[in-house]
Amino acid sequence: MKLSSVLIVGGSGFLGRHLAAALARRGVRAIVPTRQRERAKHLLPLPAVDVVQTDVFAPGVLEELATGCQAVINLAGILHSRRGRRDERGPNDYGPDFARVHVELPQAIVHACRVAGATRLVHVSAVGASPDGPSEYLRSKGIGEQAVLAAEDLHVTVFRPSVVFGPEDRFLNQFAMLARFLPALAVPCPDARFKPVYVGDVASAIAAALGDVATRGKRYDLCGPRVYTLKELVEYVCAATGRRRIVLGLPDRLSYLQARIMEFVPGTPFTRDNYRSMQVPNVSDEPFPFGIQPQALEAVAPLYLSAPGVNLGPRERYPQLRWRARR
Repeated sequence: MKLSSVLIVGGSGFLGRHLAAALARRGVRAIVPTRQRERAKHLLPLPAVDVVQTDVFAPGVLEELATGCQAVINLAGILHSRRGRRDERGPNDYGPDFARVHVELPQAIVHACRVAGATRLVHVSAVGASPDGPSEYLRSKGIGEQAVLAAEDLHVTVFRPSVVFGPEDRFLNQFAMLARFLPALAVPCPDARFKPVYVGDVASAIAAALGDVATRGKRYDLCGPRVYTLKELVEYVCAATGRRRIVLGLPDRLSYLQARIMEFVPGTPFTRDNYRSMQVPNVSDEPFPFGIQPQALEAVAPLYLSAPGVNLGPRERYPQLRWRARR
């Protein structure tokens, strides 16, 4: 399938910037809608990217944006939502923000594809997503997967990455920031398991799948080469930043209590729904698709986590400075 133009919903975020660059290298024009153009200024230098300031939830906007595009890619996702209301739906209960972004938006994108004549749809979900999951996040993500895969008249592919790391990520960088200011770090759910995957590898997989008709109706788990517990990841970040910190794993009850308290902290760094999500291992044994060899955390993370000059010689500092200069 030859592609010349795609619409990337949620393309102004962390994964979107890497995917837009990967598509630009392949000569594919990307349309990226955003509510605030300022948030997507990092995409403006790319010659093959059109940043459009608009609201994708407004009636008719998705249909208009998708017109003339051969494919639509949905990267939209959130980690937090206002509380859902428990009712007879039981396991399908989830908050209104999760409902809007993870369920209603994918349904609207399917409709827009049909109206605009875009036959290709790539949807990014998450490892462990299931309508019967223990958290609102996992349940809403699972319902969204079902919605797009049910569109049998479209060429749909679903990707389910583990936690994604890379420059500007909100995962490892958050631990690095905490380690900068705190002498000790209390880690909730310390035995929660992850297989972190590099953002560039996820972008490469999506770009490779776009023109591959054999991916129709399939789901791919995207994971890195190694399993880590959350405590191991925090310890690794401390080591990579050159900061010797005490890392304490909290027992289950204290993990839940921390989540309850952190819900009231500005920025909502951790919630009870996050706690429930971490009861499901964020791992998969599926091989990485399209012959891509996923990069190890240790090969990439030090280049953007290391404190300037800490345990780095001239040869090690050079790639870090080069990355910061975007060269």
